[in-house]
Amino acid sequence: MPIILSDYNPPLLFKNGHFSTIYSGVIRKVNDLVQKRERISLSDGDFLNIDWSFTKKTSNKVAILLHGLEGSAQRPYITGIAKQLTANSYNVCAVNLRSCSGEPNLLFKSYHSGATEDLNAVINHVIATKKYTQIYINGFSLGGNLTLKYLGENRNIPKDIKGAVAVSVPCNLHSSLKQLLLPKNALYAKRFKKHLLDKLKVKQQLFPNKISNQEINKIKTLKDFDDIYTSRAHGFKDAIDYYSQASCLQFLPNIKIPTLIINSKNDSFLGPECYPIKEAEENTNLYLEIPKYGGHVGFTGKNNTTYTEKRTINFLNEFN
Repeated sequence: MPIILSDYNPPLLFKNGHFSTIYSGVIRKVNDLVQKRERISLSDGDFLNIDWSFTKKTSNKVAILLHGLEGSAQRPYITGIAKQLTANSYNVCAVNLRSCSGEPNLLFKSYHSGATEDLNAVINHVIATKKYTQIYINGFSLGGNLTLKYLGENRNIPKDIKGAVAVSVPCNLHSSLKQLLLPKNALYAKRFKKHLLDKLKVKQQLFPNKISNQEINKIKTLKDFDDIYTSRAHGFKDAIDYYSQASCLQFLPNIKIPTLIINSKNDSFLGPECYPIKEAEENTNLYLEIPKYGGHVGFTGKNNTTYTEKRTINFLNEFN
C-alpha cells in the first residue's frame, strides 16, 4: 500500500526522541486496568504467563499484545493499549514472554526476537477457548518483529486472525543492533544489558554445565550477549546468524492480512533498514506510517492516551 502520511504532531518536549522514549518507558503511569493471570504449558515443558483484561460487554474480539526487549505485560505501553482496547469492546491477552513475568522460565533457552513458536502457542490457546472469532495482534519493538515474522512465515494463518499493528519495529535486527551500540544509545544499551545479564546469571546457577562465569564475564555489549547466549541457546550459529534468520523484514512480502507498521523517523533504536518502504509499497496488505516524531515506543497524546493507541483502535475497527 502507499505510505500513510502521518499527522502526529506532539508538544515541543515530545518532539525530542529521547525524551519521548524515556517518558513512555519510565515516567508514564496507567491506572485502573484489571489483569487476570493465566499460565499456559508449552510443548517443550516450559510455560508462559498471560495476563487477561476483559471488556464489560460480551465480545467475540480479542487482541494479543506482545511487549519488547526485557518488557512485560505490566509496561505502560501494554497496559495503556489494553485499557483502550477494553474500552472499545475488545478483550485483551497480554503475553509475558519467557522469563519476563517475574519468575524464571524452566529451560536454558528463553525468548528472542524470532521465537514465533511461542506466539503460535498463545494463538492456538486463544482459539481453543472457542470464545473468539476475531483475533488481532499488537506488538511493540521486539514484539512487533515477532508479530510481523509470524504473519509472513510459511504457515497457515488461522482465519480468525483479522489484523495486526506493530509499533517501533526493528525490522532488520542487525541494523537496529548497530544503532544501539552507538554512543547516543549508551544508556539504553547499558540498561538492557544489565537486565539481561541479571537473568543470565540466574540461568548459570540453574544450568552450570551450559554456560560458565568466564563466558558471562566476556559479555561487554549486547552483541556479545547474543553471541554467547541468545544464539547458542536457541540454535543459531552466532549473533549475525540470529539477526539474519529472526529479522521480520524478509517476511513482509508474504503478509496476507491487513497490517499497520508505525516507526518514527526519530527512533534512535532503528537503522535505515528498519523502514520497509519498498515492502509496503509492493504489498497491498501492508500499511507503513513514519511519523516525524515518537522516539522508540514514545508516542504521546491527550488524556494519557497515546497517538498509536488511537491509531491502533481506528485501524483494527476497519476490519471487524
